[in-house]
Amino acid sequence: MIRIVIAEDQRMLLGALGSLLDLEKDMEVVGKAVNGEQALELVRLHQPDICIMDIEMPLKNGLEAAEELKGNPCKVIILTTFARTGYFERAIKAGVCGYLLKDSPSEELAHSIRSVLAGRRIYASELVDDAYSAENPLTERETEVLELIADGKNTKEIASELYLTTGTIRNYISVILDKLEVKNRIEAIKHFNEKGWFK
Repeated sequence: MIRIVIAEDQRMLLGALGSLLDLEKDMEVVGKAVNGEQALELVRLHQPDICIMDIEMPLKNGLEAAEELKGNPCKVIILTTFARTGYFERAIKAGVCGYLLKDSPSEELAHSIRSVLAGRRIYASELVDDAYSAENPLTERETEVLELIADGKNTKEIASELYLTTGTIRNYISVILDKLEVKNRIEAIKHFNEKGWFK
């Protein structure tokens, strides 16, 4: 019997996924979590074979929980609505065995669970294509500057935090806008966030 924990903050979907997988003759849902913290507790408690994890959940998101489960015998499958390259790259680094989108047919989920247990990795094809065509173009320092902008800090505050001059920060911002092909800071934050590149 394949033992499964599901983590999904939309309770109706959580219930539906649980019922769907319980219908499979070789599967049993042993725990349901509504956030990443709860998912980690249930994995420790039940030692399941598979943990199906949404990404955007309260307290701890699915990627953070997956990173904490790296090295655990329980295999993680991400099931999300977000086809974001940055999320996918981070999931791969966390060692997840599957990354599926919620608009996939339901029978695909059961098939993917069996495939992952058989040692294969299952990733949504559109994500694999995107991952090879779009990587974060910003350097580590540029990313740091953009993260501080997203935190609401102005040029002077960023300069003081990074021990740089305001002129240097302005140069960084201009390079960031060029690289992301956007007109202003707000567009830069939105674009970077949509790609899932914020840590």
